[in-house]
Amino acid sequence: MAEYFEKFEDRKPPEPLAYSVGREMLWQFLATLTLVIGAWYLLWRWQYSLNPDALWFALPLVIAETLAYLGLILFVANLWQDQPVTVPDPPAKLGDVDPISPDGDLPLSVDVMFTTYDEDPELVRLGIKDAKALEYPYPIDVRIHILDDGRRDAMRAVAEAEGVGYIARATNEGFKAGNLRNAMEQTSGSFIVICDADTRPFPTLLARSLGHFKDPKVAWVQTPQWFYDLPAGERLTDRALQKYGPKAGKMAAAIERVIGPVRLGEDPFVNDPQMFYDVIQRRRNRANAAFCCGAGSIHRREAVLEASLRAFGSSVEKRVIAAEEDITLESKERSVSPALLEAIKTEAVTTEILTPYRFHVSEDIYTSIVLHSDRERGWKSVQHPFVESKMLSPQDLLTWQIQRFKYAGGSLDILMHDNPLFRRGLTLSQRMMYAATFYSYLGSLWNVIFLAAPILYLFSGISPVAAYSSSFFLHVLPFLISLELAMMVGTWGISGYAAKSSYLSFFPLGIRAFFTVMRGKKISFPVTPKVRQSGQFLRLVRPQLAVIGLTLAGAVWGLAALAIGGTEHTMTAVVTNILWGLNNCLAMSGIVAAALWQPPEDDQGEVS
Repeated sequence: MAEYFEKFEDRKPPEPLAYSVGREMLWQFLATLTLVIGAWYLLWRWQYSLNPDALWFALPLVIAETLAYLGLILFVANLWQDQPVTVPDPPAKLGDVDPISPDGDLPLSVDVMFTTYDEDPELVRLGIKDAKALEYPYPIDVRIHILDDGRRDAMRAVAEAEGVGYIARATNEGFKAGNLRNAMEQTSGSFIVICDADTRPFPTLLARSLGHFKDPKVAWVQTPQWFYDLPAGERLTDRALQKYGPKAGKMAAAIERVIGPVRLGEDPFVNDPQMFYDVIQRRRNRANAAFCCGAGSIHRREAVLEASLRAFGSSVEKRVIAAEEDITLESKERSVSPALLEAIKTEAVTTEILTPYRFHVSEDIYTSIVLHSDRERGWKSVQHPFVESKMLSPQDLLTWQIQRFKYAGGSLDILMHDNPLFRRGLTLSQRMMYAATFYSYLGSLWNVIFLAAPILYLFSGISPVAAYSSSFFLHVLPFLISLELAMMVGTWGISGYAAKSSYLSFFPLGIRAFFTVMRGKKISFPVTPKVRQSGQFLRLVRPQLAVIGLTLAGAVWGLAALAIGGTEHTMTAVVTNILWGLNNCLAMSGIVAAALWQPPEDDQGEVS
């Protein structure tokens, strides 16, 4: 196992994206222009462009465009404003983060918790060693704990050898959330650092993050997650030179001079989370809506426990009210007797579970919503700009799908059963930020229509628009051009194409997650494998392969129909839909390549 990690030890995380007032103003201008042009385009689409002879096709497409536009509004609201990159000075003592504490002169105390279930004990040992090297400019009490839900002797031996705490429990109730709750009952640090089994904190973690807690309202700080073992890939110029000779190398070099560096095989699963943390999450700080993502987060114990007590009280109250309503409806009495009401309350208290972290597959974001909605205390969150730890990335498509399905299903379950849009206590800005997150997981429902539309036209000749006329292009092209310009400026410094392609090709998982939740099935709590699963995974991308195959077949059919004549196909419509379909195929090709991807021969060793 040590040999596997040695190859990546010299890698350094990226610096936070720099803040620019001028670029932000340009982004806001382009984003506003895009929304205005988009609204103009959609108004025209609804009023003048629908094909009245094929409303079965025209209406679903225009509805999909409208729903996608609503998602764009939420995305623009999310990215609207950034903040300068700053790191506050670290607090020296407890009183600096808790002004009313009677023990204000005592040093800070921190519990670093590594949650594990069946991961290799030696993998956890690496994180423990890094945690023991945490630096801080003042006296600080750091206690490291292994939270072992696997109850393994080998893991206990690692804890003893490294001189850290070992905490296990008899059951796995609540999975990771229950594991954390159990550990909180046996620890007492003012702050809690949550680490997954593969998390390896940098020495600067505490020194650069605890300063945020000088604001006594800050409940937690999320640091960016960074996968240090992502495949580095190979430069296009190098590949062309080695495989096809000097002429191909010169052509590749010319391409890279125009569009920038191109690396083949780099991050085949689009795991790099910089877009999420450095752009999406960081810009939620202004709305106090950056949510917890688990590993690499630091929590104020007081906030977590207080929020759990409030949530517990609210849940008990709901149980009592529901039981009281059932009894009065059944008995036809106007009220419940005091003795019976007291018995109902007692049963509700004993039935409801008091837990700092909600027993849910997406316990991190669930806890964030609870804390953000506590208007009385006004808890705040912070997305820290600097990477303070490193983790392992999913190294095969099966692992990737397990992880992404859990994210999608957990988020949709919250949306369906405890929608934050209607939760008391959240501000309008917070509701919009959470709406952007949950709404994005519904995108698969209309992305299917965008994937199917060019295929339907190329095979049938039936158009969803009245005509592919100059008026159509006059409306759609300005919108598409302004959209691309706005997104390029808004995410400046990070390439967005891979993320957009991944989002479009995600549709089978998104649809499966949606209908799993709609059927009332619970999303399971699978542990993301930390070892590469062997083999190729084409079976997992059959829907994407179907899109590619049908689109290419449709292109041939449409061109043949033009050549033969006598059909409803027109040159403009066929070319337009072929280009649309080829863009879809290009988006699907990324995940197909990921299914076939194999690590270089010297990387074949497992992380175990």
